[in-house]
Amino acid sequence: MLSAIDSSIILAYMVLMIMIGFYASRKQHSIEDFFIGGGNVGTFSIACLWLASWVGGAAIVGGTSKVYDLGISGGWYIICMAIGCLLFGLFFAVRVKRWGQQRSLLTYPDLMESAYDSRTQIVATVSTALAFIGFAAGQLAAAGAVLSTLLGWEYFEALLLASTIIIIYTASGGFLAITYTDWVQFALLFVGVVLVGIPVAIANGGSWEALTTNLPSSHFNPVGWGLPTMLALGVSIPMSFFVAMDSYTRMYAAKNERTAKRGTLWAVVFLLPLAAGAVWLGLTAALLYPEVENSADILTVFVLDTFPVGLKGLILVGILAALMSTADICILTASANGSRDIYQRYINPKITARQLFRLSIGLAIIFGAAATFMAWQMQDIIDILLMAFTINSAALFVPTIAMVTSKGSSNVAAFWSIVLALLTVIVWYAASGLALSPVFKIDPLWPGLFVSFTVFTALSFGKGGSISTSAQVRPQ
Repeated sequence: MLSAIDSSIILAYMVLMIMIGFYASRKQHSIEDFFIGGGNVGTFSIACLWLASWVGGAAIVGGTSKVYDLGISGGWYIICMAIGCLLFGLFFAVRVKRWGQQRSLLTYPDLMESAYDSRTQIVATVSTALAFIGFAAGQLAAAGAVLSTLLGWEYFEALLLASTIIIIYTASGGFLAITYTDWVQFALLFVGVVLVGIPVAIANGGSWEALTTNLPSSHFNPVGWGLPTMLALGVSIPMSFFVAMDSYTRMYAAKNERTAKRGTLWAVVFLLPLAAGAVWLGLTAALLYPEVENSADILTVFVLDTFPVGLKGLILVGILAALMSTADICILTASANGSRDIYQRYINPKITARQLFRLSIGLAIIFGAAATFMAWQMQDIIDILLMAFTINSAALFVPTIAMVTSKGSSNVAAFWSIVLALLTVIVWYAASGLALSPVFKIDPLWPGLFVSFTVFTALSFGKGGSISTSAQVRPQ
């Protein structure tokens, strides 16, 4: 059980998040402030934004659970994030910041429209919104599970509490609130998992010698998760960095091109010890609690049983920070899709900045509620998140890379490759759930990517492709 000190730490954290949201709301003067912090965010803040949004429930709660079940291969999830972040930082960060400045971009679909056409922008918006509602739902599901264990509440009640806090500070404070809270959340996460978590694990019998001596050798198999699954993760997660709207949003928000690149690469440096921390805690939990029925709660159980008073509250706050910091940017991203990419672009182009700002706040609340409902209905954290990764990667990766590498790509090819790949993934998931045929056991990422690449290539270089060769519509 939690002591009064630990409970107070968790309560103080939640109150602090709401206060930061209202403080940030007083510093916003434009829609650019709400969505990209005025385009003046520094290197450390960019690194924190990367870490806080990508190292969420699946990486810490779900990742530790996978390590508990499968061994060190469970750390592959965070390693894939480090690979994706590194590749994006080296090859895309500077370009994206430059595009944002040249074209006054706020969202990823804005960029797709400048590279292709409005039809492509629409389907990119739909794909992005679906994926980010799923991302938010996965984090909220994990937050609800953690709070349910801590407070002894029913899952829905705990989920509602976590969702309410996140929605309030995201809707009120926008990107500035997320930036401020992510400083706090990253510090708590890093201290809780790495600087406190690993020493406490060692002190409770989790030394490396004890782990290698007493755990089954299968726990140290680097491919214990299974090659097919690890390969799908190794492709879909790094790809997602290049098509996830929040990747572009934080580059637009960076102070300059150098800041965009350095902040992204610094995030990679911090990701590696976080991966080590998740693996160490998962292995130690496997040693101490070999018979736990539900491994999804193993991290919370481990912390409650082994951490001293005060430190217990600290690491639990770090876990909640990891969950909430990913959910907030996902909700804000979906809000931007609805207000700027759909309403302003197609329904009311003459909307005033103040009206757009209010609409964005309202949509943040609506999309947050939708993610909460999804988390209530679908409680499997990693399944939700992997579905979102697959939707984003399969539908958008090919046309995104093509807009950088080829000036002769077809607008028709981009549109249809996204539409057909998205439909392929959705149908494949449905057929897999119904167990219609053994072929549908293949991860949906592969048929989705195959359809996207095949359609894009055929229409770009076939007779039916409407080739856009004007350099003015290609990001330079």
